[in-house]
Amino acid sequence: MERKEFLKITGGLALAGLASTSGLASPTAESKKLKNFGIQLWSVRDDLAKDPKGVLKQLASYGYKQIESFEGSKGMFWGMTNTEFKTYMDELGMKVIASHCDINKDFEKKAADAAAIGMKYLICPWKGPQKDIDAFKKFAEEFNQKGEICRKNGIRFAYHNHDYSFVNMNGELGQDVMMKNTDPGLVDFELDMYWVVAGGQDIETWLKKYPKRFRLCHVKDRKKGATATEKDASVVVGTGSIDYPKILKTARKQGMEYYIIEQEKWEGTTPMGAAQANASYMKTVSV
Repeated sequence: MERKEFLKITGGLALAGLASTSGLASPTAESKKLKNFGIQLWSVRDDLAKDPKGVLKQLASYGYKQIESFEGSKGMFWGMTNTEFKTYMDELGMKVIASHCDINKDFEKKAADAAAIGMKYLICPWKGPQKDIDAFKKFAEEFNQKGEICRKNGIRFAYHNHDYSFVNMNGELGQDVMMKNTDPGLVDFELDMYWVVAGGQDIETWLKKYPKRFRLCHVKDRKKGATATEKDASVVVGTGSIDYPKILKTARKQGMEYYIIEQEKWEGTTPMGAAQANASYMKTVSV
């Protein structure tokens, strides 16, 4: 190759490199289509109880790549062993990322079973409204203990909020108390965005207040015009009042890793119909 031709080629490559690093956002900063998103199986609980394998296969056909289970009448693995469940997920091209579970019963076994199939999280889904702020301090201690059990098994522990942790108790919020008194090395949080709004709070404020503490989220929309006292008002994502195109970008910047659909009410549709509509919406999302 002649020198003139060599300089022309290498000069062009250098300019291309400059163009990619100046005047344009870096690939990590650019928003990108959300390729992998999940569904909390509670969203289709009645159908699931009747035909676990059939429902999971249908969810895969809608485009869900991740599953968050819950501990129903047939256990976290829906009548299958943990390894059978993983094998079936593999066949469908899906991964079981996490499960909600009763953390007060056989937790060490649950952690071992979850770890054995590559699950990332076990999650406490509910504690309920409390009479005083000290209750939330005790929860934090308990979560640290459960987090240590998870750590020993190579997985993570998380807590999923409802609106009750945003009730003001003598100037303190239970959510703050739990987050400040849990070890970030042991405990993460799953941000149910719907319940943040239902609790009268701003989602982005919480994401920015505790960066890298919310690693999973429930993407669940709230009916437009729902009153503060109207708690059960979830609708198909993209048809409600929560600005998800904006919020999910903020979530990613603050360390969010898993985006999980959940819906608890199905006006004008069915649970499976809503699951399909939610999947269609998530395919359009950029984070």
